[in-house]
Amino acid sequence: MKKIIFTGGGSGGHVTLNLSLIPYFLQNNWQVVYIGSKTGIEKELVCRISGVRYYEIETGKLRRYLSLENIKDALRVPLGVIQAFAIIAKEKPDIIFSKGGFVSFPVVLGGFLNRRKKIFMHESDVTPGLANKMSLPFVSTFFTTFPDTEKYVADKFKNKVNYVGPVLSDRLYNGNPEKARKMCGFTSDKPVIMFVGGSLGAKSINQAVRKNLDSLLKKYQIIHICGKGQADNTRRKGYVQFEFVDTEFKDLMALAEVVISRAGSNAIFELHSLNKPMLLIPLPSNASRGEQSLNAKAFEKHGFAKVIKDEDLAKPKMLTDKIDETFNEREMLTENMLKSKMKQTSSAQLYEAIVKDETLQ
Repeated sequence: MKKIIFTGGGSGGHVTLNLSLIPYFLQNNWQVVYIGSKTGIEKELVCRISGVRYYEIETGKLRRYLSLENIKDALRVPLGVIQAFAIIAKEKPDIIFSKGGFVSFPVVLGGFLNRRKKIFMHESDVTPGLANKMSLPFVSTFFTTFPDTEKYVADKFKNKVNYVGPVLSDRLYNGNPEKARKMCGFTSDKPVIMFVGGSLGAKSINQAVRKNLDSLLKKYQIIHICGKGQADNTRRKGYVQFEFVDTEFKDLMALAEVVISRAGSNAIFELHSLNKPMLLIPLPSNASRGEQSLNAKAFEKHGFAKVIKDEDLAKPKMLTDKIDETFNEREMLTENMLKSKMKQTSSAQLYEAIVKDETLQ
């Protein structure tokens, strides 16, 4: 049997694609191994999948700014490389697939040191994350979601770039809105909007929702996915909150007429594939490298979404006004998405490209 090692973690965006690919490898009799962190969301999600062996390694966050934590993490990263090297030497995979995140670099380097294993890597955002930038010299193929990502790759590595567009799974298709309505206890006389802060939640969005709840509930029913450990005791008619949603997410998505979301690439392209009107709130510059702002600007430019800055959430009425604007223009936003001709790849197509090591046209 052939064997693949997946890696990637730290946030849902660094795990989602792996989760969509793993079933194809299992169905085709591949042995699947996952190397992740001890406490990241990837462990919780991957360990639910029968037939996948999970290994933990030490991880250190790769920061672009000065911090005392960098000293501690400078020791964790080499230890993670040693652990990953040992796991890879033991498992002897045919290929390695990295989705990025700070846990991935030790695995990529460990794979390269193990007789230069065939390593594939994927980037969701316009600009490569730091872990992917560091990993690029050691991988054979670099899949990208945006064509412009090649501009941020050194000339000597451009031959590794394979632009595939967003890789979309079918996890959100065929949702049942009536099932979601019953689940939430909602009526049919008010439209439904949904707030999604990402797999780790978003404190600023959660605070803004609760602060504006009275005015929002006059017009809308609200689904609020607030992140693990971030639910509070708020109980209101027409308002329901979840820390995390798995299989029912497609039903909730089918019910929502507008989705308010962070601007991670995976999330916004999934919303686009559903032609779902969206209001995007990119991570602020002090919490990211600015990739979500670039993603949001691109979608706003094409008329797919409305955008509000994270720092503007605290301004009176700013959030409610932007939601009203997005709701009132939802038909135009949907029409623009329906007209767009965006290159995209299915999980099944990417599986074939990895297995056959072919460039997707």
